[in-house]
Amino acid sequence: MKNIDSYTHLRGESVYLDDIPMTNGTLFAAVFDSEVAHGKIKSLDTSEAAVMTGVVQIFTAADIPGENQIGGIIPDEELLANTHVHFCGMPIALVVATSDEVARAAIKKIKVEIDPLPIITDPREAKEKGELIIPPRTFQLGDTTNAWSKCDYILEGQTETNGQEHLYIETQGAYALPQENGAIRIYSSTQGPTAVQRTVARVLNLPMNQVEVDTTRLGGGFGGKEDQATTWAVLCALAAYHLKKPVKYSLHRMEDMRMTGKRHPYSSDFKIGLNKELKILAYEATFYQNAGAAADLSPAVMERTLFHCNNTYFIPNVKATAYSCRTNLPPNTAFRGFGGPQGMFVIEAAIAKAAEALNISASVIQQKNLLKTGDEFPYGQIAASEANECWNKADEQFNIKELQKEIDDFNASNKNYKKGLALMPICFGISFTKTLMNQARSLVHVYTDGSVAVSTGAVEMGQGVNTKMLQVAASIFSINPSKIKINTTNTYRIANTSPTAASATADLNGKATKIACATILERLKSVAAEELNVAVESIEIQDEFIFAAGKKTDWDWKRLVMAAYVKRINLSEHAHYTPPGIHFDATIEKGHPFAYHVYGTSITTVTVDCIRGIYEIDAVKVVHDFGKSMNTMIDIGQCEGGIVQGIGWMTIEEIIYDKEGKLRSNALSTYKVPDIYSVPKEITIQSLTTEKNNLAIFRSKAVGEPPLMYGIGAYFALRNAVKAFNPTTVIPFDAPMTPEKVLMSLYPNT
Repeated sequence: MKNIDSYTHLRGESVYLDDIPMTNGTLFAAVFDSEVAHGKIKSLDTSEAAVMTGVVQIFTAADIPGENQIGGIIPDEELLANTHVHFCGMPIALVVATSDEVARAAIKKIKVEIDPLPIITDPREAKEKGELIIPPRTFQLGDTTNAWSKCDYILEGQTETNGQEHLYIETQGAYALPQENGAIRIYSSTQGPTAVQRTVARVLNLPMNQVEVDTTRLGGGFGGKEDQATTWAVLCALAAYHLKKPVKYSLHRMEDMRMTGKRHPYSSDFKIGLNKELKILAYEATFYQNAGAAADLSPAVMERTLFHCNNTYFIPNVKATAYSCRTNLPPNTAFRGFGGPQGMFVIEAAIAKAAEALNISASVIQQKNLLKTGDEFPYGQIAASEANECWNKADEQFNIKELQKEIDDFNASNKNYKKGLALMPICFGISFTKTLMNQARSLVHVYTDGSVAVSTGAVEMGQGVNTKMLQVAASIFSINPSKIKINTTNTYRIANTSPTAASATADLNGKATKIACATILERLKSVAAEELNVAVESIEIQDEFIFAAGKKTDWDWKRLVMAAYVKRINLSEHAHYTPPGIHFDATIEKGHPFAYHVYGTSITTVTVDCIRGIYEIDAVKVVHDFGKSMNTMIDIGQCEGGIVQGIGWMTIEEIIYDKEGKLRSNALSTYKVPDIYSVPKEITIQSLTTEKNNLAIFRSKAVGEPPLMYGIGAYFALRNAVKAFNPTTVIPFDAPMTPEKVLMSLYPNT
């Protein structure tokens, strides 16, 4: 089935936040934010701005009726700065005016005096100064202390991975409308409608039942609208609450880039030990996460880094420690992969260093250490592994040795151009690592004309989750998909939702929808059995016709639904789903946190121009563990998008803050993302279809986040190409591998 939104997308008819018709009298908001990364507010003068024609009111922390607090995991982030600012871009005041132009003009008239305080931008410095979001955490398996003596080869090193701008096409924004009896409705471009609802209620001192949040769809999120969409929704709600008028705020691109957090940069240390058979016997890693000025989702992101510290390898002795370090940057947040890519990069760097020291291909070490079913992860869960199957099929389909020979032959005959190849096997756990978040609800109505409406907590943001929910309902009822409507995500229809994140949305909400539809279906079968005077077990619905004992009857779906209504049978169901067996005890850092894992192997080839340092990604060939895909078109699209986004993070996307904490890569002229000329010339995706029982909806494994990690292979392929030109060059494990870094690595002494 094609994505059900394709038609409206193509015609420009899809409704996003800015497409919602505005109520007469709507006001417009704009934020006055700090230009200082850290300091104490001495004075704030809004008088000149307040008297401008069209300015309605300027709000500060003093106008907040409830808590001046938007922190989710930890309450450490003010909505509006009160006495101190902690990062450049921190909101200080909110201007509300009759037009967007007036609001933004008024911002320029506000004056603030800030006494500067010391600024920290480096996570290692933050750790040394005791600036931690939470205490450090450690995952352990076996005993690394005693394992080192059994290792024949021991390598150590340091890695750096930069941040990444989400760069969703639709910027952050919200539209708040006051309702009767003090209630408020908010249209929010958010991945977490319940988080918005909860935070608005906290800030306005309202019960949650007075706050309705509705999300039609997002023009991209990638994690950047999981927690950070909340700020703008709450600000609009604050103004609407006081003024009793609708208030809208849509950020401009440079505002969005300046005021929002990114993928977490990490600085990390590693130590790896192998025996002569190239089995990894011991591995230690220390991660210094740059959290930014407030917790946001950093503790959870850090946790997932630890969960994925060994990637897809079995290592009997592991010790991984992570520090979430508070700096004076905008609070960093979720980004596709949620800390997993940062952890995987470090183990791949450790393997690469070992391979270079032993003068062998990293793939030799990778293959020898792949997880097998029954192996234990450092957090206690036992693997049901497809790692070797993916690797072997990749070799079978693409012939790794032949690809490497072609590259070696090319390099031998070309002086100024060199090619590189790298394999990137992956293993990614699917679930929210906070157990309580692994739950979902679905509300299904069957109307008397046979049409169906489905409401879930899943937010459509381009990943095709609406299509998959429709597929679930259509499959269970065996009716034409045209009869089914997927409603917007609304906190009044579905309460207490988890955010659309962690690649778990289709599974959780799909399973809840399956339960709801199946419950209604059983009621309908009972009606059919009674009307046809047959056993209920003999009733089946196929393509909207009722079959009894395998024989088609003259009853159809619409007739059956109406008959059930006449008999006063409930044609609605509100179902709840929680995946069984998921648990994790953070006091001992052990448990079974994931419903299942997704595996895969990619082969990336690149060509480097060794005169100029520029490069091309020739091909990415992938064997991916889809389970049993319920929508191949959507799943392959997610793979392709994830691969390109991962390559961007590893190659050209470079976040730059200066020592004053100001973002310098603050526009599309200074922050580069892959365009059509920089994406791989070829992306080939082969599926590994597996029949193993898993908790995925219809056994169709999650596909949102895992493919991003294939992009890590581009970094190591580039590294290998540079080494082919200059075998003695020393290349730090510092991502992204920009053309500038490539050029300096090619000619380190010039």
